[in-house]
Formats: sequence, C-alpha cells, structure tokens
Amino acid sequence: MTDQRSTLSFLRDLIAFPTVSRDPNRALIEYCADYLRSIGAVVEIIAADSGDKANLYATIGPDMVPGVMLSGHTDVVPVDGQLWTKPPFEAVVESGRVYGRGTADMKGFVAAALSCAGIAAQRHLQTPLQTPLHLALSYDEEIGCVGVRSLIEMLAAAPVKPAMCIVGEPTAMAIATGHKGKTAIEAACVGSAAHSALAPQAVNAIHLACDLIAQIRHLQDDMITDGAQDSAYDIPYTTLHAGLITSGVALNIVPDHAVVTFEIRNLAADDPEAILRRLRRAIAPVIAVARKRAAEADIVFKVINSYPGLETSLDEAVVAMVAELTGRDERIKVAFGTEGGLFSQRLGIPAVVCGPGSMEQGHKADEFVTLAQLDSCDAMLASLVDRLATGLNS
Repeated sequence: MTDQRSTLSFLRDLIAFPTVSRDPNRALIEYCADYLRSIGAVVEIIAADSGDKANLYATIGPDMVPGVMLSGHTDVVPVDGQLWTKPPFEAVVESGRVYGRGTADMKGFVAAALSCAGIAAQRHLQTPLQTPLHLALSYDEEIGCVGVRSLIEMLAAAPVKPAMCIVGEPTAMAIATGHKGKTAIEAACVGSAAHSALAPQAVNAIHLACDLIAQIRHLQDDMITDGAQDSAYDIPYTTLHAGLITSGVALNIVPDHAVVTFEIRNLAADDPEAILRRLRRAIAPVIAVARKRAAEADIVFKVINSYPGLETSLDEAVVAMVAELTGRDERIKVAFGTEGGLFSQRLGIPAVVCGPGSMEQGHKADEFVTLAQLDSCDAMLASLVDRLATGLNS
C-alpha cells in the first residue's frame, strides 16, 4: 500500500512553506520529493545555481512511454502591504473555502497533483499503468516563468518527452487553450547633461523617454485598429504598456540618463520581435535629431524577460481528453501567462490550462480556493488515472 493523502492535507502543508519568489523554495521541493519517492516515483531535482531553489520532475509508471504531465509552480507573490485578516501562510478552512497565500495561485493544484500521484502509484502497484503520470513543479514562475527553463532543458535532452501537459493555473476548471506571450524591455535613453539654465544646449534623457513613450502609444493605437484580433480574450489585441520611468538627480540638472521599462503582451499571431523592430524604426528620427546636439544620444533596448504565448489547436488530443475528464465543453483563453507556452514552443508538447480556483482571488489579501473547486480537480485527476491505467490510445 502507498501513502494516499488528501488534497487538503497536502495543501495545508504547502501553504506553510512561505515560497515567495524572492525566497528559496528548496524545502518545499524536498518535501514533495520525499513523498513522491516514498510512493515509488522516479524523481529528479533540477537545482538553480544558487542551490536554494529547484524544479522537480517525477514519473510514475513506464519510463519509456510518453505520458501526461501535470505542471505547476511552487512560488507565490508577496503579502507585503496587503491587509490580511487571516494568517497568509497557514491554511484556514472556513465556510467552504481554504484561505492562504497560494491557495488559488497555485498550490491548490500542486496539492491535488500530489494526491493524484498517490492514487496513480497505488493503481500502478495493482496493475501497471499503460501510460505514465509526470509531475513538473517549478520555481520563479511569478517573475516571468524563469525557473522552469532548466527543467525544459532537461526534458529536451530526454529520450522520451511527455505526450501532453495540463498546467493547473486557476481557471475555475474551465479549459483554456491559449494565453498571450509577454516580453519585458528596458529602454536606456542616453542624453547629455547640463545646468538647467543651458537646457537647450543639452539632450534631456527624460524628453527622449517621453518621445519613446509617445511612439509606444502610437504603436498601440495601430495594434488596436490594424493588428491581429482574437475575441476569445477580454482585450482582443496585442498590448504595449510603459510601467516604470527612472531618471533625474536634481531639478537644476538636465538628466543624461533615463530608463523606461515597458512590456508587450502579444497574441500568438503577433511577433514581439517584429513589434520591437517597428518601434526601433519609429524612434530612429528622434535619435537622429538628438545626435545633432550630442553624438552619444541614443535609445537602447534590452529584453529582460520573455515567454511565448500559448495557442493550442482545438484538434489536439489533450483538449478532447481534458474535456472528457472534466465534462466541460467550453473553451477559453486567459489573460495571464503560464509555462504552457514554453512547453509547446520549445518541446512541442501540446498543453492546456485547467485548474481549481480563480485568478480573481489570486495575488490578493485573503486569497482562497473553494473546497468545491478542489473536489472538482480531484475528480478530474482521478479520471485521468483511469485513463492512464488503460493507456491514452485505448
């Protein structure tokens, strides 16, 4: 007999690990690894260079057969500055809800996946599974799907890759087949300094930044009127957004440096690199004029993070399978990003997003997932084990 534990039992333990992205997640990963090894799973830990963060990849079932991968991140967003009425790192069950940081995003699914692993291991002991179950747990998803990339590199070198993936981000158990990609960029605006009394003789880096932002806004207008459209999204077009401006030392000094941090959230039909090329062309005349006063004037882009969108065909087997497992017919697309786009783009693994809870509760004080949502997820994963027992093609 394997140690089969409930999703709620696992969730209580997982919430107690304060795995904010800025902090280590290694203790949580070791906790998961210890349990998975105890039930007979083959476990691989892919550690970050620092050693205090890690991904985990586990398999239950035959080792040379493409399986179904359940993917989830283990990091959570901070609670700083939020007015919680319940302890954020303690699972509080009240009125049909489980409160705590990460209950919705997305330790509820990770807990369900661990519980599912116990069921799968017990089934495998009785009658060997025809298709394996894989668990992929990653770190630093909340800061741009950073940690999962080393897990992807490991899978790229593996002789057999998963046949499909379910990313358990909160969708209220609806089946999401797509999300936008995201590219974050720092634009270094280089001018020339001077006393403010001589400002016309210098190149004000803040003014360059404003010229850049004006072009970002013009490009956004073009995306709205002439760009790709996808009505499945609340915002049906690619968006550009300037979120940070850093510059200036004193009012009487013309600043020679400014940094604008902006982002592109693109539909799958739009290439963010092509959008950046358009933006570079648009600001070229601005730079040319500035260089007449200061040869060093420039606006230099640096991509600081990027992940691709997800666009899974409705004809993919994973879509039909998850619809059968959940009994849900509707297909949606979500505004937030996931590692699903990376699995699809870099490994060719078709993915859907389907998990308990709602992102409307995520990232907020008193974050919660309902017990009913966890039950629905458990039912989906129990049905998945039945499919794995007979094989995906049966």
